[in-house]
This record gives sequence, C-alpha cells and structure tokens, in this order.
Amino acid sequence: MKKILAILLTLAMICALGVTAFADDAVAPKDGGSKVTFTTGGEAGTYYGFGSVLAQKVSDVTSTNVTAITSGGSAANIDAIDIGDAQLGFSQSDVLAYAYAGERTFEEIGAVTNFSIVAPLYMEQVQIVTLNPDIKTVADLKGKAVSIGAAGSGVYFNAIDVLGAYGLTEDDIKPTYQSFADSAEALQDGQIDAAFVVAGAPTTAITSLAASKSVYLVSLDDEHIDALIEASPFYAKAVIPADTYGMPEDATTVAVSAVVIASNDVADVDVYNFLCGVYENLDDLAKVHDKANELSLEFASSFVGVPYHPGAVQYFADKGIEVPAE
Repeated sequence: MKKILAILLTLAMICALGVTAFADDAVAPKDGGSKVTFTTGGEAGTYYGFGSVLAQKVSDVTSTNVTAITSGGSAANIDAIDIGDAQLGFSQSDVLAYAYAGERTFEEIGAVTNFSIVAPLYMEQVQIVTLNPDIKTVADLKGKAVSIGAAGSGVYFNAIDVLGAYGLTEDDIKPTYQSFADSAEALQDGQIDAAFVVAGAPTTAITSLAASKSVYLVSLDDEHIDALIEASPFYAKAVIPADTYGMPEDATTVAVSAVVIASNDVADVDVYNFLCGVYENLDDLAKVHDKANELSLEFASSFVGVPYHPGAVQYFADKGIEVPAE
C-alpha cells in the first residue's frame, strides 16, 4: 500500500490546489489513425456519458475512429485492455495504481502493467447518496442497508476507505453490491438506505433520482477527511454545490481522478489523436457536456508513478510540456 501512496501523492497535491489551463498554440491531428474501442462505465455514470462525447469528437475531427462502450468500470476496463478487448479505457487513479502495483483487487493475479497514461481528465467525487435526511454523517450508516459498488471495484474500495475513516467496516452495515443505476432504483424503491457513487458530479443516476425525490449527500467532516488523506494521499477534499442535485446545502467529500489509459500496444498516432481531438476542441465539447469545462492541459500532464503512452508524450511535447515516459 505504501507504494501506491507514493505513486499518487504528487497527483493528490495538484488536485487539491486546483487546475488552470496552459496558454499555447494549437496542434493538428495526424493521418493514419485506426479504429479503437474505448471502454467506459455503466450507462448511468459519467464515464459512459462523457466518454461517448469525447469518442464522437475525436472520431469527427481526426483520422482515429473511437467507439465508446459500456463496462463494469475501472477494474473491468484495466482487464479489458490487458487481454486486448479494448485499446482505451477510463480508470480511477487509485484503481490503476492498485493494478500497476498488484495490490488490493489485483493482488491474486499480480501486477498489471500493459497499459500507460493518456491523461487524467477531471476529479470524480465520492458521493454518498440517501433519501433520508436523518442520515447526516458516515457514522449514521451503521446498521443501514448501503450499496458499496461491485465487489473489488473502485467504488467498493472507496467505500471501505471512507467507512474505515469513521471506524466502520463492511460488517457494520448491510452491504449490497450494485451499479449506479441499480443503486438509484433501490433507493427509489426503499430497498436500501444509502449508496456510494464515485463519479464526476452531476452523475446521471443521481440526477434522474433527484427529478422525483429529494436527494441528500452525506458530508464528511474535516477531521475525518484529513485522516483519510493522510492514510491515502490519492484522495483530495472536494465540495459538491447544493444546486448540483437541488440539495438544501453543499456537500463536502473526497475525490479521486478520472484517468484515460491506453494499452501499450495502441499506435502512437491514435493516442496522439485522442488528446488532440479533446484538448484542441474544449470549447466545442463544453457545449455538449459540462464536464469538459473541468479539463486542462496542466491537470492532464500531472500524473506521476505510471508512464505516459508514447503518443501522449509526443502530444504534450508538441504543446511544450514534458510528461513522464518509459
């Protein structure tokens, strides 16, 4: 675990400080691109919604054709890339670090290193969703029915970390292991009391739930946030504004980063074109999806501990930025 913490310490510090865009000249996409599959997440999550927008833009403006598909999320995406079923994928920063180090969910199979970094895109918040206004703190989850994501998923480990910061374990709640959409439906039907959703806010599943119900997000207090970040530096403090889901007040929580990774076997031109299609068209993308407003070259070039793909190294070099290479 210490190896993972060291890998992501610098990234978390950058995240906590916020990001600003570089001022630089535009670059052009390259010819000779191919068809690539981009594995994202569930239909009700930000990975698929935003990933589909990015894939369409890259396909429209470069010679690389990107197809976004749904998936089981971070760990499943790493597995798909490792066995050659996908060429690009989303992963939480903590999960890809677990894979690279052979920790946690990857402990049995060992380190998975057949991938490299394309770019961290934005922060994704740990959202603890409930319809019960009496659940005000993480401690209030004790004895409650709580969805904590698929076993071994990024959401699962985020939930375990947050519960642990408050002295709780999986045994202290009545856990269910559901997707974002299934969690929202279970909340709607009164089958569970709360759900952990780790995704960029606003998240489709929660937005849909908030259309018919009063949604509350459980906040973390500064004392427990500080303890969590000290134990796991890949987290950063985050605030979700009240108007995100029509809540009575802002919610304070923690976040990890959403990172696009690529198989080491993907052609340099396709990774270059993915970055070019995204970062040379941020204004256009922001007209389609609000998450594009959170992207910047500074944040995209900030990852440490896992090498960037050679195509990404070339793109950032053309923008006058040096990133870690193999």
